[in-house]
Amino acid sequence: MTETRELSLNDSGRRFAMSVDVEDYFQVWAFSDIIARESWDGFPLRVGETTRACLDLFDTHNTKATFFTLGWVAERDPALIREIVDRGHELASHGWDHTKVDQQSHEQFRSDIQKTKSLLEDISGTEVKGYRAAGFSINKKTPWAYEELASSGYRYSSSAHPIAHDHYGDVNAERSPYTPLPNNHFIEAPVATVDLWGRRISAAGGGWFRAAPLPVYKSLLSRASASLEGPAIFYFHPWEIDPEQPRMNRASMKSKVRHYLGLNRMKNKLANILSAYRWIRIDSALQIGETV
Repeated sequence: MTETRELSLNDSGRRFAMSVDVEDYFQVWAFSDIIARESWDGFPLRVGETTRACLDLFDTHNTKATFFTLGWVAERDPALIREIVDRGHELASHGWDHTKVDQQSHEQFRSDIQKTKSLLEDISGTEVKGYRAAGFSINKKTPWAYEELASSGYRYSSSAHPIAHDHYGDVNAERSPYTPLPNNHFIEAPVATVDLWGRRISAAGGGWFRAAPLPVYKSLLSRASASLEGPAIFYFHPWEIDPEQPRMNRASMKSKVRHYLGLNRMKNKLANILSAYRWIRIDSALQIGETV
């Protein structure tokens, strides 16, 4: 078993880190059983408009964030990639086409992360330091993924959501940032969780944030920031502030509930927490600078 080392990164200036997973409404895992990747080009793109709405919202609330971006999206909207960087945010990789790590071989994963990193860097002119796996899919089955990321020039991952979930997570995994590789400074920075009443609860955003009452969620965020040795990392998707997106009527009821619940309230709830806390980029929160 690989020995891990926790990091001590907590101070008042680095307690909250904001992140956005840049993917479109038809690329989510809730619809992956009814929408094939080969059909993606047949859907109207909304991710440029919705991501720019996120950028405007961040400007209003003096927030800097990390944008984990699909290579598929970057290839089709390079101007969006440049705008993310020009407006002061961190550009990071979400892989090429939202394929989970545990559904790829070592070679396929290596090709995916290198191809995405190269494209994002070529478009933006900036170093891509961070990676987030589709579906938080770096887990006990895929510990080799960290070695591939480090050898491909990534500096950190935020691919762990250590809760009990039907698609991902390890409720006993580390909650705070740690170094998963021996003799290497590569960091895994899990998204925010809280241990409360004998249970591990997500405080990281996504569907949990849309479903929960706002005061409850703000309490969870505050508890997470106080208990983690590092930033409380929050995430959401641009499609979550887009209640007018096309509906996928063929999806299961469970998938529809997961995807559409609370979309009409999301933007206002997000604005509230952006005002309540000081949010910064993940690379800044982890003190990861540019390579020389």
